[in-house]
Amino acid sequence: MANSKLFCLLPLLFIAAVVLTTQTAMAIIIPSVNPIGYNCSNFRNYTINSKYPNNVDKLLGNLASESPINDGFSSGSAGQYIDKVYGLALCRGDASNTSCKSCLDYARTAIRQFCSNNQNGIIWYDSCLLKYSEYDFIGKIDNVNKLYLSSPSPVRNRRGAFLQKRDNLLKQLAVKAAGQKSFYATEDVKFDESVNMYGLVQCTRDLSGEDCRKCLNGAIAELPKCCRAQRGGRVMGGSCIVRYEIYPFYN
Repeated sequence: MANSKLFCLLPLLFIAAVVLTTQTAMAIIIPSVNPIGYNCSNFRNYTINSKYPNNVDKLLGNLASESPINDGFSSGSAGQYIDKVYGLALCRGDASNTSCKSCLDYARTAIRQFCSNNQNGIIWYDSCLLKYSEYDFIGKIDNVNKLYLSSPSPVRNRRGAFLQKRDNLLKQLAVKAAGQKSFYATEDVKFDESVNMYGLVQCTRDLSGEDCRKCLNGAIAELPKCCRAQRGGRVMGGSCIVRYEIYPFYN
């Protein structure tokens, strides 16, 4: 079996989202046909009789159906022995059941197109993520799959104060989310007279509260890699997500 890794990032979608949403007072979650990004690994030429692809399809279908009626999250497995596959699905905490289902339906179709011959795959949309693997990752922090996005516009004044406000906001949200059943938290704070800052954090619910907080704090610590003093940014992983903006993007 040969190993290979494919990574795709679509930052222009994020830039477009920044431009469009700055003009709105309330975020509206509309599932996009196009993913923000995806990651495929462990290329495998399946034999004609291999059950692994069918098990992937079965599992992703189950996750897409179960998550919307389970508060936006589900995990599980399908198959056995060398053909066993593990997976999870997560919808953003403010997504409706309908938006959650639509997003995951797009995700399961797209990930099978992008990662059709891969044993591991993850795909991110604005309002959901979907992941599968040959390895049992359930209950473990994913430190491998990461996606970094940032606004094209930097903060021009009081950068130090902006970064301190951003980090304090997200760290407070990490504590809040880790202590809640939903593993999801949002909040906005005033930066100055004309600018508010909005933050969102979320973990997959297969983690413990302690690991949720650890994952979020790790993601916050990575913000300087992608976002420096940009007006908005996010770190999206396989186990948690952190995001901040200067416009409202959640409900």
